[in-house]
Amino acid sequence: MIGLVITQISVILLFLILGWAVRFKKAYWLISGFASRPEIEQEQLINSGYPQKTGSLLIGTAVGMLVLLPLSFTGFRFAMEVQFGFMMIVLLGGFIYLSKYEVPSKRKRSYIIALILFIVTLGPLIYLTVSSHKGYEMALAEDSFEISGMYGDEWDYRDIQSVQLLEEMPEVTWKQNGIGLPTLSQGHFKVTGYGSSLLFIQKGHTPILYIELKDEKIFVNSKDSAETESWHKVMKEEADIK
Repeated sequence: MIGLVITQISVILLFLILGWAVRFKKAYWLISGFASRPEIEQEQLINSGYPQKTGSLLIGTAVGMLVLLPLSFTGFRFAMEVQFGFMMIVLLGGFIYLSKYEVPSKRKRSYIIALILFIVTLGPLIYLTVSSHKGYEMALAEDSFEISGMYGDEWDYRDIQSVQLLEEMPEVTWKQNGIGLPTLSQGHFKVTGYGSSLLFIQKGHTPILYIELKDEKIFVNSKDSAETESWHKVMKEEADIK
């Protein structure tokens, strides 16, 4: 939580300083590619207001993020998504808008590049966000169990080394390859005392089912504690039998 807030404040300060320098101190060289342009193009851009509006865009983004920052101190679970989603949409949308102030000979190309960047950047982010909020499902079959969704797979009961029902989730130290949201951890994470583990965790819900396989460690739970307990009962029986 503290690390996230520090990151947000750092980004806000960075945008404010850059925007102020460009907009009010005419440090146009801070704009990517501006300094390498021919002087005649630089003059055209300055006359059209391109660099000044770029500075205003950065300042406006910073102010918007600052207004949204208090969400991090409330019980709103999607504060991070709202804040960084706002940042991405405003910046990428702003660069599409700024294309109208490009030099005429490069205006069309600027629109196309900005639009492609908008789609390529936001498309996967939207997909990942929607997919991650769908979560996962556990299915218990006769000889195996399966966890659906991102990072999910199917495992045989005979590969289970041990099954435990934990009262709380052990400390997760860092994310290796996965999705870490305020409400969900899904993917590969480092867990204190267990090392690299595969997590399918609905945060704030207990108990936690720990499954140790021959070559993998899995933590999974359901929002319904009774369902998690039923998974534990079935897997314990199957692991003993197989």
